[in-house]
Amino acid sequence: YVSIAAIGNNRGENGGTAGEAVVATEADAACAGKAAKARSVGEAATGHVAALLAADPPSSLRKLAFNAPDGAPMTVADRDGRMLLLNLWATWCAPCRAEMPALDTLQKEMGSDEFEVVAVNVDTGDDTKPKKFLAETGVTNLGYYRENTLSLFNELKKRGLALGLPVTLLVDRDGCLIANMNGPAEWASEDARALVRAAIAP
Repeated sequence: YVSIAAIGNNRGENGGTAGEAVVATEADAACAGKAAKARSVGEAATGHVAALLAADPPSSLRKLAFNAPDGAPMTVADRDGRMLLLNLWATWCAPCRAEMPALDTLQKEMGSDEFEVVAVNVDTGDDTKPKKFLAETGVTNLGYYRENTLSLFNELKKRGLALGLPVTLLVDRDGCLIANMNGPAEWASEDARALVRAAIAP
């Protein structure tokens, strides 16, 4: 993967209200009860996706924010009801360029009401470079999700989930982190398809 550890977190800590803290605690507690599912998904991560690690414990990612393909602000919670493979990428990340067509293929083959690959571009600046990148790599099945302030990456870094790019998170129907990976993988492989099937199984 490509490290962006040198990029500092310029954001201050969120001064959330006590009420928000209680809600977050309840969400994390509900997610922590999914440890068995996380372990089973972790065990299904073999071969090309063996670097995917079970979340220990699973935690809530419902408040992670970025922009939807139509440009409107959204959070992970807006995709409740489907399993997400949430991938952060940037145009200057060579491993991201290598794995993007595979993510596109996985979405084409496995995307449904139950599963979606949500690839979020985290370049700062405007849309010119990211859109050119997607055109150059032949991506046609992935939605154009975007977060250009580094807030999303820094939030994951703060949680110990992001060391560099790409970073991939498997998030369940309730917005709970089930497994995570730093670095690229061959997402167009049978190993990846088997992982998705295991993840969306009841």
